[in-house]
Amino acid sequence: MNQLVVMKFGGTSMGSAERIRGAALLCEEQYNRRPTCVVVSAMSKVTDLLLDTLRHAEGGDAAGVEANLQALETRHRDTCHELLEGPLGEETQLLLSGILNEFARIARGVLMLGERPPRSVDEAIAVGERLSSTLIAAYLRSRNVDAFAVNARDVIVTDAVFGNAAPLLDPTREKAENLLKPELEAGRMPIVTGFNGATLDGRPTTLGRGGSDFSASILASVLDAEELWIWTDVDGIMSADPRIVPEAVVLEEITYREAAELAYNGAKVLHPRTLAPLMEKEVPVWSKNSFRPEVAGTRIVPNAGAPPGARAVTSMNNVALVSLEPASALLSGTRVMARAIEALAATNAEVLALSSSSYRQNFCFLIRQSELPAVIERLEQAFSLELAHGYLHPIDIDLDVGLLAIVGEGMKGQAGLAGRIFTAISREMVNIIAIAQGSSELTIAIAVRKDGIEKAVRAVHRECGLGPVPAV
Repeated sequence: MNQLVVMKFGGTSMGSAERIRGAALLCEEQYNRRPTCVVVSAMSKVTDLLLDTLRHAEGGDAAGVEANLQALETRHRDTCHELLEGPLGEETQLLLSGILNEFARIARGVLMLGERPPRSVDEAIAVGERLSSTLIAAYLRSRNVDAFAVNARDVIVTDAVFGNAAPLLDPTREKAENLLKPELEAGRMPIVTGFNGATLDGRPTTLGRGGSDFSASILASVLDAEELWIWTDVDGIMSADPRIVPEAVVLEEITYREAAELAYNGAKVLHPRTLAPLMEKEVPVWSKNSFRPEVAGTRIVPNAGAPPGARAVTSMNNVALVSLEPASALLSGTRVMARAIEALAATNAEVLALSSSSYRQNFCFLIRQSELPAVIERLEQAFSLELAHGYLHPIDIDLDVGLLAIVGEGMKGQAGLAGRIFTAISREMVNIIAIAQGSSELTIAIAVRKDGIEKAVRAVHRECGLGPVPAV
C-alpha cells in the first residue's frame, strides 16, 4: 500500500494511561499524514501476571488466582477510567469485561484440571494485548481518529507449534488483504494485537520471544508497507549497553544482519526473526524512543556503507556453557556433535556459540539458562547408553560464564582485529574460555567468566573506538 507505515509499541510504551496517551499522539500524527497500521504489546508486566496466574492455577492455588485476576482487572479498569469518560468510557469498560471474563474462565479451567494445555496457554496470554489494543483504540476514537481494535488471530496464520509458532505468510497475506487493506484504504486505523495468531483451522497460537515485534514485521511485509517503526523506551540501537559503557552511542544506521546478530547475542533490539519477513522486500525499520520521539533513532536497512571494524559490542549473563567429551576412542566425536545438535534442534534452543577441539573430540556450546533444563533432559535421553556405559564423560555444565559478542559488517577481512580484541580483554585480566566466529566474519563470540564480562565489554568498546568521535 502506498506510503503505509506500520508502527509497533512495546510494553513500556503502553504501560500506563499517560504512556498510552503519548503513543496515541504518535499514532495520530502519522494518521494525519498517511495510512497507518499499529501493533501493540500488553501493558508492561501484564504478560508476566497472566503467566503467573496460570502457574497458580496449575498448582491448585485458588486464592492466588483470584488475587491476580483482581489485580489484572483493577489495572485495566483504572487505566480506562483515566483515559475515557462518558458513553465511550462505559462502552470500553464493557469490552474490557468481556476479555477479562474470557481469561478468568481459562484460569479457572486450569485450576480445575491441574494442568496447562499449551493451546489454552496461548489463548490466555494473548489477553494482555487484546486489553491494551482495546484501550488505545478507544482513546484514539475519543480524539476523532477512526481507530479499531483487531485480534491478530483473525489475521496472522501460523503453524501449530504452540508457544513458539511460525507464520504462514501466504494465507496471512490473504487475510490481511481481506480484513485490513479495505479499512486502511477507507481511512481507518487498525490497532492489531502483537504476539498472537492462529492456525489455519483457528486454534490460538503465540509467536514466542519477541512476538510483538515479529507480528509487526509480518504485517509490514504482507501489507507492502513503506516503513516499520518499532517504538521502545530507548533512543535506538546503541554501540553497547549504556549501563555498562556510559560513553556508548546511538548507531544512526545498521544492517539487517548486524541488528539480528546483536539481538541474538543479548542486545535489547529486534529479535532476529523479526527481520526475516522484511528482508526480501527490503522494508526499512526504525528503532525509536516513544518517550523521546524527537530523537531520530536507528535506521535498519538491507545494506549500509559499513566503515572498517566493529559496530557494536553486546553481552549476556544468563547463559550456560555445556560441554561434551567422549571417554572412549570408540565413540566418534563428530557423531556425538551431530546427535547433540539434533537434540538441541528438538528443544528449539538457540545456540549462541559453539566451539570444538579436533584432538580430544570434545566440544562445547553456549545456550540461555532458561533453555538449559529442556536441553539437558534431551541430551541425557539421546546419550543414555553412552553415559551409562562410560563411553561419554558426564555432561559438564558451567553457569559461571558470560557471553561477549562483537558485531559489524566492517570486520570482514580486518587483519589483526581479533588479536587486538583478545589483547584488550587479557589486559583486564579476564580469562577467555571459548571463542566462536562464523565464516562471514560478522560476529566474534567470546565466553568469559561472569565476573569479568563488564570489564571485557568496556575494554572491547574502547579498543574498537566505538564511543563518541573526539572533537578535532
